[in-house]
Amino acid sequence: MSGATMAGTEPGKDTDSAHKTRQSPGPPTPRGKLSAGKFLTWLRRHKGVAAAATVVAAALALVIATQLAPKGDTVRLSVHNAGPEGARALAEILGRHGVSVHTPGRFDAALDDLRSGSSPTLLLYDRNGVLDGQQLAGLVAAADRVVVVTPRLETLADLESGIHQAGVVPDSSPVLDPGCAEPDPEAAGQVTGRQGYVYDGGTTCYRAAGTAGMLAVSDDGGLAVLGSTAVLGNDKLDELGNAALAVRLLGTSPDLVWYLPSIEDAAAGGSGKTLDDLAPGWARFLGPWLLVVAFAAIMWRGRRHGPLVFEPLPVVVKAVETAEGRARLYQDSRALEQARDNLRAGLLVRLAGKLRPGPGATAEDTIAAAARLLGRDAAGVRTLVNERPTTEARLVAWSQALDKLEKEVMTR
Repeated sequence: MSGATMAGTEPGKDTDSAHKTRQSPGPPTPRGKLSAGKFLTWLRRHKGVAAAATVVAAALALVIATQLAPKGDTVRLSVHNAGPEGARALAEILGRHGVSVHTPGRFDAALDDLRSGSSPTLLLYDRNGVLDGQQLAGLVAAADRVVVVTPRLETLADLESGIHQAGVVPDSSPVLDPGCAEPDPEAAGQVTGRQGYVYDGGTTCYRAAGTAGMLAVSDDGGLAVLGSTAVLGNDKLDELGNAALAVRLLGTSPDLVWYLPSIEDAAAGGSGKTLDDLAPGWARFLGPWLLVVAFAAIMWRGRRHGPLVFEPLPVVVKAVETAEGRARLYQDSRALEQARDNLRAGLLVRLAGKLRPGPGATAEDTIAAAARLLGRDAAGVRTLVNERPTTEARLVAWSQALDKLEKEVMTR
């Protein structure tokens, strides 16, 4: 009984323990992994929404970054340009010396700054010759001193200062000495002369080859013409006496009007308007919005319909298709000789396989064996096999004759 009882009891215990083992929970799953799995599942189910949200977020970030980015430009000799061709460094130096640098964007603003300043100095860099004679006369009348940088011929003529252009600084004179009695050049010393212009008239300094000067000052001292932007630019400002000459030319008065005319100043009075002025306020968001629409259209029409279909490789191509394709290539390239050689070689290989003339047999031996089998003259068979057709029509007829010869041999 006890044995039976024990035998009956043990399985029950095993069953209970196994049941408990199956129901016992495993190690707890980290909440982070569970959340990541749910997030990935959600992304798989809502790919379009996730992609659209990403595009919108990127567009908003682009707009915000554009609005918050520091303002600057790439205009040559602009005080807001920190590049090699800009003049931000000189503006900073002048500001530390107590000079208020005004940067008007339009002709009317430049006149207002000159009229409201105290003995103002005007720096004029009209690179494209936008201003006419009346505008130049108004600027010169409102300024106490005018420094014109690399003016055009028309600008010099409208200024009526007696200064005219006399050429360029030779490449053999990368450094120029003052060579005059003007106090500013004498105090500054040597300056950069590379890619500069020279002028005649008035008092000329920094003469190249002893004929003309890169700096010309009018007889009354109210106008100075500087024939180099490198002297004022960020790239060369710390070389030689460039900074000293620039500060002495532009820092004599507490107010400096730094005026770079643009195309909107071409109209008299500077009343021209740019595209930014004519466009409505909401136009600045049009570009990012079009970008969002374009990405949405790509996601809508560019998505795949179903999984990709994989084709097993290598792909089996029928021999007849390969032969036909090669024949068309020969036909397109007019390769009669190549086609003839291929047809002849194929015929001889197949005849040798049928006639078995031996491992050392030549083409002539194969032709002779075929002639003996058919009971024909070997010379006639040799002439047929070795023929060289010169036209496509003859090539077709010759290939048909070879095919007939092969069939006769194969049926024997």
